[in-house]
Amino acid sequence: MSGAIWNLLSFIVALGVLITVHEFGHFWVARKNGVLVKRFSIGFGKALLRWRDKQGTEFVIAAIPLGGYVRMLDERIDPVLPQFKDLAFNHKTVWQRMAIIAAGPAANFIFAVFALWLMYMLGVQTMRPVVANVAPQSIAAQAGFKPNQQIVAVNQHAATDISSVNLLLVEQIGRDSITLQLRDMLSTEQTTVTLNTSEWQFDPEKQSVFDSLGLQLARPQVQTKIAQVAPDSAAERDGLLSGDIVLRIDDEDISDWSQLQRLVTNAPEQVLQFTIDRDGQTMQLQVTPGRQRADDGFSQGILGVVPAVGEWPEGVLYTRQYGVFAAVGAGLSHTWQLTRLSIAMIGKLLSGDVSVKHLSGPISIAQGAGTTASIGLVAFLSFLALISVNLAVINLLPLPVLDGGHLMYMLVELIRGKPVSEKTQETGFRFGALVLLMLMGIALLNDISRL
Repeated sequence: MSGAIWNLLSFIVALGVLITVHEFGHFWVARKNGVLVKRFSIGFGKALLRWRDKQGTEFVIAAIPLGGYVRMLDERIDPVLPQFKDLAFNHKTVWQRMAIIAAGPAANFIFAVFALWLMYMLGVQTMRPVVANVAPQSIAAQAGFKPNQQIVAVNQHAATDISSVNLLLVEQIGRDSITLQLRDMLSTEQTTVTLNTSEWQFDPEKQSVFDSLGLQLARPQVQTKIAQVAPDSAAERDGLLSGDIVLRIDDEDISDWSQLQRLVTNAPEQVLQFTIDRDGQTMQLQVTPGRQRADDGFSQGILGVVPAVGEWPEGVLYTRQYGVFAAVGAGLSHTWQLTRLSIAMIGKLLSGDVSVKHLSGPISIAQGAGTTASIGLVAFLSFLALISVNLAVINLLPLPVLDGGHLMYMLVELIRGKPVSEKTQETGFRFGALVLLMLMGIALLNDISRL
């Protein structure tokens, strides 16, 4: 199966699950409050499958899997006979209507907790954020970071693994300083450092948050041994084989893979003299890297090989796995962290600390769905939780056409004692739709530019 098709199918499955959860929240609370639900639709357009339950609700799976809706009996939309008025949405109290609207995002939060609970029950292989090297003159170096220190807290928020540290650091974008609590891996002594981030430059499309601060985390060491040669590549054409150890390129001895990358990248379609060790014998090959265009528009050399990597440093790689009840706490904590990050990033977009060029649309989400689904169930559950939380937070924004916009109008009604006028609501919905379409357009253009 091609990557594009796999991404599309994974995207449809992820979106289908999250939309069903969201709309079921509206549906379930509406029924509990005595509202007649006329239709529960997953997708838009032509119905592919439909059926009715005993209470008269029509369930539909439609052709375009890009959303869904719950259509309730409402006098503002349908003619309602007098004997059925108490079943109409608009005849319920403000509190009942607010509960029905808020139930969609609430269901997404609950689903995120469930997905993460299941993930932690199954077990997550992860890494401790242990620093291996610190780049000279970097933000981390100026703060006094040293190798063999593990990050255990960020601005007083405990950090259990590399994922939680990553989320916490991203949350700090725009701050002038970040306080980190560190534990020495050898002595277990704990210290505190403060990063001066007033000039922090972080581009998530080009580097990790750790690289941007000058931190290189402990990972398996990349060797100068070739683990894999791509078919029809420059390496295969010029005779390099899996298992070859690169000793020298031209007159430069090769002690780490980054040297090889630098020399190859700077020599597109130029002949390089490789000295290699093959099965204990030293031999020389003339290798001409291919040419490819980089993201910045310049050409660079490409060889078509994958390096071998060593063992993980002791104590870095471990599995987070909990029992039934402890996993609930871990799921709640992780969901709260994702929620806090989502809210913070929206604020940073509004303040300008984060550029709109980092917004992601359906193509990026599809790629994320495909990648995590390929890794396995645990990774896919983590992805579903992340998107579910984002969907909930975005839907709660006070923007007409979103659930948060409806809640805003109902809150005004609660304060004023009467509903917001139909004309005002209609104007707000049009404005909200325009803003939403604009943001979706920006996100889609960003996706296309990344292809």
